[in-house]
Amino acid sequence: MQAQILAPAAVLALWSLIMLVWVLFTRFPAMSKAGIDLGKGPPGGRGQDLEGVLPGQVNWKAHNYSHLMEQPTIFYASVVVLAIMGAGAVDVLLAWIYVGLRIVHSIWQATVNRIPVRFALFFLSTLALMVLAVRAVMITLLANPGLAPS
Repeated sequence: MQAQILAPAAVLALWSLIMLVWVLFTRFPAMSKAGIDLGKGPPGGRGQDLEGVLPGQVNWKAHNYSHLMEQPTIFYASVVVLAIMGAGAVDVLLAWIYVGLRIVHSIWQATVNRIPVRFALFFLSTLALMVLAVRAVMITLLANPGLAPS
């Protein structure tokens, strides 16, 4: 089960990079259209500085990419703990549910971005993550030292 629990984490990592490419392919043309020259930008400029400058639909992709750098860090840590300690079928299923919901959340936020649906997707994925994190804590706290892998 160790490899099976790591597969959803690998998919989410790849999805995060796909979202980054989507950000670049929408943001750079929008910046060009707005007359923004990266070479003439102020030192220390950040993507957040483009809020209100670029259309909201362009920034939605960047917002989602930022979200993929936040909460999923808990997912990655939980999955690694479960992989080391011995994930079960329920853990693998929950990991895939989390990743599937996060991908749907990304697509929704990047395209439609209606908050009630986006929040529902976030909430459901968070529930799956909470169960995974609790299971990771339980498997480590309840581990029998004599049965742990060496």
